Amino acid sequence: MSASPALTIRRARRGEAGLVLEFVRELADYEKLLHEVEADQAAIDRALFGETPRVFCDIAEWDGEAVGFALWFINFSTFSGRSGIFLEDLFVRPAHRGKGIGVALLAGLAKECVRNGWSRLQWSVLDWNTPSIEFYKSLGATLMDEWTVCRVNGDALTALAKRA
Repeated sequence: MSASPALTIRRARRGEAGLVLEFVRELADYEKLLHEVEADQAAIDRALFGETPRVFCDIAEWDGEAVGFALWFINFSTFSGRSGIFLEDLFVRPAHRGKGIGVALLAGLAKECVRNGWSRLQWSVLDWNTPSIEFYKSLGATLMDEWTVCRVNGDALTALAKRA
């Protein structure tokens, strides 16, 4: 999964949960959401490398140094009747932006979709993150402005569960 001699995209390996958590924390800091990170290394390790992995992670290396990641999972579209990829996190360290690393990570996920006959690659972006929005548009992404993300967590999740 290489894009150039300096850039390598590879799947995260067992023992790299700490690296993945570093990237998660750096992304959260960039998004001004570091206070929301509850995950620890053990949780990331279980999710990526446990008995039944639920998420997958691609690591971007520049000259052998880990500089970015894409964390994703398989979703399903009832409309297409096929699976797809939901990209939970994409991050490239600031010093390495502009080198095609983000494009390579996304292109690798697109290739995974095409190879498996999956119908789409989907993700969310914060509405204030203009540089990322422009980057995604340049790759052909459609912003789904008519959709609003809904989330139930914390006490609300517990309360809703009690209604079952």
